[in-house]
Amino acid sequence: MPLPDPTVVLDCRNLEKSFSRVQVLKGVSFQARSGEVLGLVGENGAGKSTLMNLIGGVHMPDRGGMLLAGGTYAPRNPGEAAAQGVSFVHQELNLFPNLPVLDNLFLTSFQRTRLGTIDRKAARERARKLLAAVELAADPETPVAELAQGERQLLEIARAMDANARVLMLDEPTTSLTRTEAERLFAMVERLRSRGMSVLYVSHALDDVLRICSRVVVLRDGAKVAEGPVDEFSHATLVSAMVGRAMDQMFPPRSERPEPRVALEARGLTEPGMLHDVSLILRAGEITGIGGLMGSGRSELARVLFGLERVSHGDIILNGKSILKLTPRERVRHGMAFVTESRREDGLFLDLPVEPNLQIVWPRSSDLGETAAKLRIRAANLDRQPVRQLSGGNQQKVALGKWLTRRPVVMIVDEPTRGIDVGAKFEIYCLLQELASQGVALLVISSEIEELVGLCDRVLVMRRGELRREFAGQTLDPESILKAAI
Repeated sequence: MPLPDPTVVLDCRNLEKSFSRVQVLKGVSFQARSGEVLGLVGENGAGKSTLMNLIGGVHMPDRGGMLLAGGTYAPRNPGEAAAQGVSFVHQELNLFPNLPVLDNLFLTSFQRTRLGTIDRKAARERARKLLAAVELAADPETPVAELAQGERQLLEIARAMDANARVLMLDEPTTSLTRTEAERLFAMVERLRSRGMSVLYVSHALDDVLRICSRVVVLRDGAKVAEGPVDEFSHATLVSAMVGRAMDQMFPPRSERPEPRVALEARGLTEPGMLHDVSLILRAGEITGIGGLMGSGRSELARVLFGLERVSHGDIILNGKSILKLTPRERVRHGMAFVTESRREDGLFLDLPVEPNLQIVWPRSSDLGETAAKLRIRAANLDRQPVRQLSGGNQQKVALGKWLTRRPVVMIVDEPTRGIDVGAKFEIYCLLQELASQGVALLVISSEIEELVGLCDRVLVMRRGELRREFAGQTLDPESILKAAI
């Protein structure tokens, strides 16, 4: 009998898991070694989150088992997993923004004085060492709400290091990060790897996976379909393994569009510190993109157009009538729709099933099954399974679908494909193209320049609250958009 590989930290063997009689993991086996970054990729619904939840103690497998450092590993909850050296940094960070860094680090592990009170002095010293280890320059008493998203990500990693983690799982760690913050995270991951930690890196950003991972495991429909050193894969072969077919075309061809007419016009929108003299026109049957760096004013503009933020000066004209003084509810009645940047925070009712979510905008809608089928929403049961249990791509489809029960005149979509896989991206691109062919005026905000170029008819670039450039036709290329943004 061969001796176990001494570098193997985590050994998953034939893991199976079902929910509501739907098998979501089908005999998955793989090993994670010390001092390596193992990439785990697959479409939404492929089983990645379920696999991570088994390893992290959120669920227990129906069949199969796990070894940790050669010993039996069967955590019954996340606390047991953490106690054995397995930490999980979720895509939705588990932090309390209203509490200081110190309290978030040691919420359940504060040192006590002889009198039994919390020893904050010792905790501050311990916190400074952990923050220095992840190169996070923050005072331990700083409220987490004042940290940037990338700094919060590093804080979660610091918390994992305090638990002496041997295995660190990162779920979509760069989804909400700027490129600078992402580079900082990559450097941190490399330092952890060099110290012998095993890092499981789950991401839809395949270029990042190819860059920082040593090996890759590919899941499809709950089963492992490919595994090997990262050098054996390219972006194209990863995509092909994930979706089960070659995807030569990432964006659907543009369909026939109706004769463009002005659907919405913004005139001189100004609010100190947010927008400055922003004017634009959205035409029916056209997809207009908004590009720019984080903090350029893109999302603020979307919120102003929908009525969630007010402006000091300017006007908004919808179908020839001013809607500036209307509430968001009234704007919806006039044909406005807004798919927000964060579907989980303000786009969905996560604990409700699919059907009630689809009825939020138009309660009298009755063809919900038809809408779900058209969107190809994958759910075990539309009227019972909570949206929280769906994959990111299916959640995004529900967030879009609630507006389609009553076709809008203008639809604003902020980060339409953030955190979802290539297959689901293509389906959403097809949906947006179909809406444009039906005469809907679309405003798409995206941090992915390739997405703007591949999907949009025109791209407007914002910088510091102003619209700086417009690109269309032959001038619509990634390099020009990036230069305008910076």
